[in-house]
Amino acid sequence: QLQLVESGGGLVQPGGSLRLSCAASGFTLAGYGSAWFRQAPEKAREGVSCINTNDDDVYYADSVKGRFTTSRDNAKNTLYLDMNNLKPEDTGVYFCAVGKYAAAGRFCLYGMEHYGTGTPVTVSS
Repeated sequence: QLQLVESGGGLVQPGGSLRLSCAASGFTLAGYGSAWFRQAPEKAREGVSCINTNDDDVYYADSVKGRFTTSRDNAKNTLYLDMNNLKPEDTGVYFCAVGKYAAAGRFCLYGMEHYGTGTPVTVSS
């Protein structure tokens, strides 16, 4: 059974850093596109980053470009989101997702099919 489990969330001060992980099980990550989404209280879910199925393109939302880096370790079947220079507006629940047919660019986000349950991130002093 395909499963995604996020970890690494928590409380951090503005300007701080966090590394989120997403452990995948029940399938092999290689050959899937992968993404991170977030949802702040009373706001719509936002696509943060996405690696396409071919693993040759990475998309970042303008709001995180230059501060967040996404990567994955196929040998460990794990996704990562490194978040630096965090701002209060980065607060929310962060979800990882995977899909078999994820194109390049922003369209990558629309190819996601399976989602984790999320890990909360709070940026506050």
